[in-house]
Amino acid sequence: MNGTEGPMSDADEHEHEHEHGYETGREAGQETGHESSEELRWLDEQEKAAWTGLISLVLLLPGKLESPLRQEHGLTLFEYLVLSHLSEAPERRLRMGELAFLASGSLSRLSNVVKRCEQRGWIVRRPDPADGRYTLAELTGAGFDIVRLAAPTHLRAVRSIVLDSLDTTDQKALARVAERLRIVPDDFSRQPSRGTPRDE
Repeated sequence: MNGTEGPMSDADEHEHEHEHGYETGREAGQETGHESSEELRWLDEQEKAAWTGLISLVLLLPGKLESPLRQEHGLTLFEYLVLSHLSEAPERRLRMGELAFLASGSLSRLSNVVKRCEQRGWIVRRPDPADGRYTLAELTGAGFDIVRLAAPTHLRAVRSIVLDSLDTTDQKALARVAERLRIVPDDFSRQPSRGTPRDE
């Protein structure tokens, strides 16, 4: 309820639960016509609260963090993360596979972003001299200047939107949940600390 609606009838409440996939057990199976040898485990109230809270963060938080970057620097959140990770790397360069992993993006998405950054003069790509099968992305001086300008904007957003609302216990819990739910893109079959040969 949002304060402007009356209480839902039983029928309305049932329809609401059906739309979100939270109805229980046998009734749902009968309505969908699906039979399974394994009984579905429908969400209880605690699980529903955890899931809806998480999915709201997943869908809404990136846009809120990206908005000030776009308005003040013309950067997407993913572009900023790519540039930022390069700025912190030794000699400001990383193999493409490692960079994609650190920025939580797929190799194909990273390749498109790096191409745009190359056109702006922020990144250059070259073969890894240690192993020519791999490609290095290297931050240019102009790219570093962009990161230096955008970092305070991003930091203020991270603090005001996320961290300032959490105490130390909350922050530790959030880090623990993020680690347990760690998800990597489908095109990573392994931890790419060694990079990814040239399909980059």
